[in-house]
Amino acid sequence: MSLGAIFVWETLGTAILILMGAGVVANVVLKDTLGTGGGWLLINFGWGFAVFAGASVAAPSGAHINPAVTFGLAIADKLDWSKVPVYWAGQMLGAFLGAVLAWLTYKMQFDTHEEPQNTRGIFCTGPTVPSVPWNLVSEIIGTFVLLLWILLSPGAKEATEGVPQFGNSALGYAAVAFLVIGIGNSLGGPTGYAINPARDLGPRIAYAVLPISGKGSAEWGYSWIPVVGPLIGGALAALLYLVLPV
Repeated sequence: MSLGAIFVWETLGTAILILMGAGVVANVVLKDTLGTGGGWLLINFGWGFAVFAGASVAAPSGAHINPAVTFGLAIADKLDWSKVPVYWAGQMLGAFLGAVLAWLTYKMQFDTHEEPQNTRGIFCTGPTVPSVPWNLVSEIIGTFVLLLWILLSPGAKEATEGVPQFGNSALGYAAVAFLVIGIGNSLGGPTGYAINPARDLGPRIAYAVLPISGKGSAEWGYSWIPVVGPLIGGALAALLYLVLPV
């Protein structure tokens, strides 16, 4: 597949991921929506199905839709390093566009929300108990689980370069969606489980530039943790994969 095609499919898939992911959070957090107060479980299921939809759309490029996945696959020698910047560029652009589309969908609810200064969490993650080392550990562990599963899932060894067949023939991309729901339910409490640098940074940039009246800070001081943590977690999973007897 050409680099241009990879860029297009990763942009589209990541945009769908963030549109639906940020959308479910907006549906729960903002007032005057049908999902107001739906809670953490609805958000987790929404993100899981967002992964399913985004990965399905981005299937032609291998459905990475996550820089940590791309990084891990390159370290595990399943992707040519020359393609990594193209994947990352598409993922970042898609994440930004998806966040903008989610805002447009809920524009009226944003305008009437009583606490606009607290809307950042619709777009990006944050810790419940701020602690740089432990917030970093949380993101590393969550992403490690994701990448190790991707690398070891049935069918991965038979995949062509850059196109891991997540899950199995029966579940397809739904399998990784179930995994993301599980990670959110089990490991997402401390930081909101970004487990994807583009998923956090792209929407955070969108939040910073969108004309949301009364919005709060984008919290740039925290922004590096959901970028660096997932990359470390993905790298560690790939390094373990390389020494496993698979």
